[in-house]
Amino acid sequence: MVEHPRKNIEQIIREDGRYPPEAYAFLNEGLARAVKEVHGESSAPPGQRHVTGQQICKALRELAVERWGMLARTVLAKWNIRETIDFGSMVYLLIEHGPMRKTDQDSIEDFRNVYTFDEAFKAPDKFELKE
Repeated sequence: MVEHPRKNIEQIIREDGRYPPEAYAFLNEGLARAVKEVHGESSAPPGQRHVTGQQICKALRELAVERWGMLARTVLAKWNIRETIDFGSMVYLLIEHGPMRKTDQDSIEDFRNVYTFDEAFKAPDKFELKE
């Protein structure tokens, strides 16, 4: 039997082609944020710091708004991320190829319709200028 060399994560992301590597870097930051919000500065091993799809989506929304403000939706759309299930597709690609794990209770459906991008990234009704 011929053993094929294991692909690195960047190769997997590029071959999949749906989302660019920058989107996965953002996902990784959001995941770290979700873990910190849920578990604090836990010293538990990585496999024991589980977060849900909804928690990941919430952390990614907060991070996007913090980083890009009103341009958050535009940046995510440039990366082909248009709804929360896209975050799930990214996570499940990483699960399928090893870098991430899931529990038996986890499902890609946990990422579906967590929030709408229209609502999550809408512009404020008015601007306030500071003097």
